[in-house]
Amino acid sequence: MHIHKDRQFKVFRIIPWVILGILGAAFLALIFGLVVMFLWNWLMPQIFGLTEITYWQAWGLVLLAQILFKGGHHHSDHRGDSRRHHDAWREKFHEKFGRTGEVNLNGEGENEDAVD
Repeated sequence: MHIHKDRQFKVFRIIPWVILGILGAAFLALIFGLVVMFLWNWLMPQIFGLTEITYWQAWGLVLLAQILFKGGHHHSDHRGDSRRHHDAWREKFHEKFGRTGEVNLNGEGENEDAVD
């Protein structure tokens, strides 16, 4: 019975932080949208002769940029795969260029004096 009360107490201690995190994320989203809108409306009409945009159009641009430049990839689900891919790339890089950044043009040998 005592363990159950401790868990409830921990949950009640976490709830304010979760609410604060959600409110903080909403605030940052609001600020980010406003920054994009103000920058667009300040620069784009004067430089390129484009029309001004609304807050929601600014967020549409943010979402479009997310889709185009990040491709909707979410690495949080595949951390192990991402880490293995990064380690494999790092090893290939070190094989080709050496461990200290010196270019290894002929691909032979390793720089044994280097430290990672």
